[in-house]
Amino acid sequence: MQIEVDARRLAAELDQLASFSTSDPPSVTRIVFSDVDLRARRWLKELCCSAGLVVREDPVGNMIARWNAGDHDAPAVGTGSHIDAIPNAGRFDGTVGVLGGLEAIRALKASGFAPKRPIELLVFTAEEPTRFGIGCLGSRLLSGALDAEKAGQLRDQAGSTLDEVRKAAGFHGSLSNVRLTTNRHAAFIELHIEQGPILEQSRHQIGLVTSIAAPAALRVVIHGQGGHAGAVLMPNRHDALTGAAEIILAVERLAGASGALDTVATTGLCDVFPSAVNSIPSRVSLGIDIRDINLSRRDLLVEEIRKAIEGVSRKRALQCITEILNADDPAQCDRRILDVLRRCCEDEGVTHMELVSRAYHDSLFMSRIAPVAMVFIPCRAGVSHRADEFASLPDIANGVRVLARALAQLAS
Repeated sequence: MQIEVDARRLAAELDQLASFSTSDPPSVTRIVFSDVDLRARRWLKELCCSAGLVVREDPVGNMIARWNAGDHDAPAVGTGSHIDAIPNAGRFDGTVGVLGGLEAIRALKASGFAPKRPIELLVFTAEEPTRFGIGCLGSRLLSGALDAEKAGQLRDQAGSTLDEVRKAAGFHGSLSNVRLTTNRHAAFIELHIEQGPILEQSRHQIGLVTSIAAPAALRVVIHGQGGHAGAVLMPNRHDALTGAAEIILAVERLAGASGALDTVATTGLCDVFPSAVNSIPSRVSLGIDIRDINLSRRDLLVEEIRKAIEGVSRKRALQCITEILNADDPAQCDRRILDVLRRCCEDEGVTHMELVSRAYHDSLFMSRIAPVAMVFIPCRAGVSHRADEFASLPDIANGVRVLARALAQLAS
């Protein structure tokens, strides 16, 4: 079967999607349920409908565009990703998997392929944790990994709950209705930029992901004593920010001492109150991200960080409150799907290698209800979550052709 990808159309659509942003080009900022996010969703929905797909949106805004072919009652073959973007991000994270997935379906239709089971494009809500503090919100609910009632009460920085925000955006109904059954999908494949340098450095065109790292997220609130920067003497201080600094350095030190390169930890959020140059900080909130492909090693690091926080609290006479926001299991990609993808790479004449995804994706949670795999394409210098994030059109087209061929085989 000949797979013809319309690369120019795909490039134009990636450009158009990047224009839905609240930050200036080349950066992209598209926060879930913001005005630009809702406009991007409407535009994408029109593209899917124009491709002859039947579109539905669930109560949290996950979009499922279905090619109702073959046996309509058979488990579908799925693909997709997300379109939300963190502040000042790039234009390829998630979007390659969404628009590339759509282009793969259009290419299959154009080839005359007749699937024996439905093929679905899934666009997941809030893969990024920007607004509600938890990543992969839509796929967590789809897979049952997140309790619906608890999810509805998640709050953004303005204090609005997810239930309030989603309903204001036009997504109604109970979040308990989002969950999919375990036999809904026969397979799910996510196309994504690597967000790392391995493919580019090794000169491979395609990465076949064998496992996805296990993430954990901590929120730490440090309470000290505020006061005038000039009037409170150094021996009498209980500075929440200096305590936070010690915790941040402990996170870095403990991750580096794990003995494994797959162990990483990042303190990416630091909110200081009252945030005045002449006032001793009385409260600091930290957001800590911990990841590893080895679950026991990841959990050990979480415990070591908790003990380090307790030590800082005692030494500096601070009150530290630590909350585990999530601690998820790693995912193993399905060997049968990987075998299909390997053959598809050979059929397309593209080089491929196996690798680990150290970033986590919606596929991590889809793996709880379906066999999954991921296809990575190179990104320049491994840069992601930055305005200079870049994937070449030939590399994107390679990924789309491999994806389309795999969807065809799995749907046959």
